[in-house]
Formats: sequence, C-alpha cells, structure tokens
Amino acid sequence: MSTDVAAADTQSAVPPTIGRKKKFGKGTVWSVVAWVVGIGFFFPVLWMVITAFKSEGDAYTDPPTIFFTPTLEQFKSVLSSGIGTTLLNSAFATVISTLLVLLLGVPAAFALSLRPVKGTQDALFFFISTKMLPVVAAIIPLYVIVGDLGMLDNVWTLVILYTSMNLPIAVWMMRSFFLEVPSELLEAASMDGASLWTAVREVILPLVSPGIAATALICVIFSWNEFFFAVNLTAVQAQTIPVYLVGFITGEGLYWARLSAAAVLTALPVVIAGWVAQNKLVRGLSFGAIK
Repeated sequence: MSTDVAAADTQSAVPPTIGRKKKFGKGTVWSVVAWVVGIGFFFPVLWMVITAFKSEGDAYTDPPTIFFTPTLEQFKSVLSSGIGTTLLNSAFATVISTLLVLLLGVPAAFALSLRPVKGTQDALFFFISTKMLPVVAAIIPLYVIVGDLGMLDNVWTLVILYTSMNLPIAVWMMRSFFLEVPSELLEAASMDGASLWTAVREVILPLVSPGIAATALICVIFSWNEFFFAVNLTAVQAQTIPVYLVGFITGEGLYWARLSAAAVLTALPVVIAGWVAQNKLVRGLSFGAIK
C-alpha cells in the first residue's frame, strides 16, 4: 500500500510541462523534416522558373549562376516560335475530352453506385481492364486504323483517344464519390414528387460536385501531359505542347533557358486550373474520408 502511494506521489511530482516539451520537440522535428522534403520536391520547379529568366550564357555556367540580370528574351523567343498553335491544340483536346469524360462518366458512375444494374462488377472490371494493356502494344493497330480513316495529324483523333484513356479512371473515381451519398436522399426526393433527373440534378450532383471537380482536374492533367499518342499520331497541324517541347532537344545541344521558359508557359495553365479549383479539389480528394 505504501509502495503504491509512493509511486503515485512520484508521478504527481513530475512537472506536466515535461510531457508537453517532449511532444513539442517531436512535432518540431517532424515539421522541419516535412519542410525539407517539400522544398526538395519543389526545388526543381523553382530552378526551372529561375532559369527561364536567364540568358543562355547564364544558364550554361558551371557552377550555376545565382545572381544575374533577369530578362524576358526567352519568353519572347518562345512566343514568337509558334507555341500558340500547340497550346491551342492541347487546350482543345484537353477541354473537349474532359467534357466528354464527364458527360459519359457521371451517368455511368451513378448507375454503378446508387442505381446498380445487373453485371455491375463485370462492367467495373471491364473498365479497369482497359488500363492494363500497355499503350505501346496498341499504337500499331491504332496507327493503322487512324491512317485508314484519314485522321492522322488530326486533333479530333487525340480527343477520342484522351476520352477513352481517361474514362475508366473517371468512372472508378466518381463511383467512389457517389457511394458516399446516402441512397435515402433519392428515396426522400421521390417521395416529395421529384423525378429521377430532378433528384440527380438538384440533390445528388451538388453533393458530389467536389468529387467531380477533382476527377475533371485529374483528367485535365493526364490529357495535357500526354505524349505517346501525340508524338506518334500527329505531325504539324495537331501537334501538342509536350511534342513541341521535345523540339528543343537538337543536335547542337539543349537551349536550357528557352526550354525552361517554354516549360513555364506549358505548366502555367494547369497550375491556374488547380489554383482556381483548389477548394473543390481538397474537398473532393477528402470526400468520404471522415463520416
């Protein structure tokens, strides 16, 4: 009995600030580690932006030049070299394919979640199985088919391919968002006299809009960055921005400053889209994580 009392007295004698100091010290260490890792991942992007404002002479120095006179000559050179057409091609293929993915994927995801049909699991497996085939194994038959149809170097070819490429991922993602919506909401809406389309438009879609926004942004990123189809099925008229960037790799070497300027202009639309949709994106990625 006396031993227990002594142990209790000993524990009560320990200052409570010690535990808080240990927790504070541990949290500080992990915060520093997180900042170091984050800066390490972001540093190449930062260096690309800095190099875009250098002259070619400053970009080639070894060791790298830290202090230099900023210039916009590289951006002027890139803008005057025809990047506008490739940007328009990429934007057209990305926007139209993403809209088609949402137009086809939202009803499919709804049918496979809140209103499941016969063979739902088979349909889901079919969707995901289309992503198991390596792209390089499909490029030869695709090239033959597109060539026979006379659609080589046509931006609509990329629209069709990007839609088929992103649709399985979009259906799986949006289905997970629809599954988080209670089916009782549809029942309540139908009891109030609302049709299925009205219930979906006014009840379901507003709830899953963050998930749809997250899915759309991922489709935009995949389409904007796609290179393999574009480099094999386009030449000049339908050339996209990733193919355009490869043109800076010449036999004379790399134009680092100009390539960095082109890469900054290429990444800017996606960064702006992510910044505009950041609120819905965060909600969409965390949709259903906390119940």
